[in-house]
Formats: sequence, C-alpha cells, structure tokens
Amino acid sequence: MSIRLLVADDHEVIRTGLVSLLAGTGIEVVAEAADGEEAIKQAQKTKPDVILLDVRMPGGDGLATLDKLHAKAPGSRVVMLSTYDNPTYIARAVALGASDYVLKGSSREDLVATIVAAGQRRSPSKSGELLRIATVMKTREAIDDEDVPLTQRETQVLRHVALGLSNKEIGRSLQISVETVKEHVQNILRKVAVSDRTQAAVWAVHKGLV
Repeated sequence: MSIRLLVADDHEVIRTGLVSLLAGTGIEVVAEAADGEEAIKQAQKTKPDVILLDVRMPGGDGLATLDKLHAKAPGSRVVMLSTYDNPTYIARAVALGASDYVLKGSSREDLVATIVAAGQRRSPSKSGELLRIATVMKTREAIDDEDVPLTQRETQVLRHVALGLSNKEIGRSLQISVETVKEHVQNILRKVAVSDRTQAAVWAVHKGLV
C-alpha cells in the first residue's frame, strides 16, 4: 500500500533529505511546503494521506497549522516533526489531534513506521512520547493521597496545566468549555493554596501527578 505524504518544513535541506530517505519505502512524497500557509494550500490541493509537519515554522508555527488543518484537510492524518523532545509541544500536539510526534533524530526505520501507522489509521507507537503524554493527560483515577484535595476532573485539568497547555487547548483536549476550564483552574489554585498556574504546575510535579 502506497502512502501519499506531504512534507512541511522550512528547511529545504530537511525536505530534500526526507524525500531521499523515504525513497523505496512505499511512501510517496506528493508535495512539499516551507511554511504553515503553504502546508494548508498543498494539503487542500493534493489531499495526502499523511502530513509530516514541523513544529517550528515561519508563517504560523506547526501547532497552529495543525489546528487549522483539521478544518481544511480533515481526511489527512498529521504527524508532528520536531527537533525538540518537549512535553509541552507533545501535549499541545495531543490536544490538537496529531496522530503522532516524531523527532528529527529518529532512525529511518522509526520514521517510516510512524508514517505508515498514521497512514493506516493505527495508534501511535507504544514506545513513543506521544502515547505516554496522552495517557497522562487522559488519566482520571483518584489520587490516593490526603495531601491532594482535588476531584478526578480537577486532577486531570492540573496535569494539562503542568504540561503547559492553555485553557483553550485544555478545553479541546477534555471536550469541555473554556469557561469550565477556568472554573476548574480557579478551584485548583484555591485548593492547593497557590497564586498562579506556574506554582500549581510545580506543586503537581512534586506530588508526582505528571
């Protein structure tokens, strides 16, 4: 089965290298883009199975582009490509619906496996960071700790906060309104006796919630 791929990265040497790297793998690069706007145009024009999208690009970063691609190219799966093994980037990618998250330093075998899995509508790699972070974000078990005075939902929201997500991103991830997120955040700050999100995030890390 051939998988049609759009490569979106602002560095030409990266795009050219990926085309060469994927030759003979059954993955056909049908289009390239150097920024977010061009990625959206090419996605609408070529309708690829998978879009390999750089996290950091001019003209709107890759994560902002990911958000737009769901509306503009709903039939394409998106795999984020990054130099950075950054939990915040990965968490935002999860919230915005990325199929997977792969590092630029990955082996050819891992890169091909990730693209093929996305193209075949399979789950992300069990060993990958995206699945680990997604699992942390979705966990709603009650914490058996008397020093954690939070409900299951509040604990879930706090995990998102600790991973650096905005209220809008948390709402999208948990499928609740921004107003509900704000209410949960205020309750969290009050219950754990801190004054801002950064302090709440530090508290969550100390308690082993992330």
